[in-house]
Amino acid sequence: QVQLVESGGGSVQPGGSLRLSCATSKRPVNTSCMGWFRQISGMSREGVALIGNDGRTTYADSVKGRFTISQDNAKNTLYLQMNNLQPEDTAMYYCAAGRACNTESLTILGTYWGQGTQVTVSS
Repeated sequence: QVQLVESGGGSVQPGGSLRLSCATSKRPVNTSCMGWFRQISGMSREGVALIGNDGRTTYADSVKGRFTISQDNAKNTLYLQMNNLQPEDTAMYYCAAGRACNTESLTILGTYWGQGTQVTVSS
């Protein structure tokens, strides 16, 4: 079973930056897609960014130009660099891995989830 552990969340002022990390204990060969999702209290979880094994990335419109997803395969770590954070970015952020990316719906098939890390943006 894949284990995903997020870190890097915290509180920042609007316009600030954070980098989230997701360490994986192991990555089975059938996890061809990884991504970041977020959930605002009382709302559904939404896709933020996906990255496939081929390096192709997909972003939600709300974060394009501000967030960057990347992965270090040697370290089995996924990252999300978040710049120019805004109060509407406040949410619990989750790392996920699965067998395929669905770039149209910004979801991952056969998803494993981490426990989440809180990001709060306020002045």
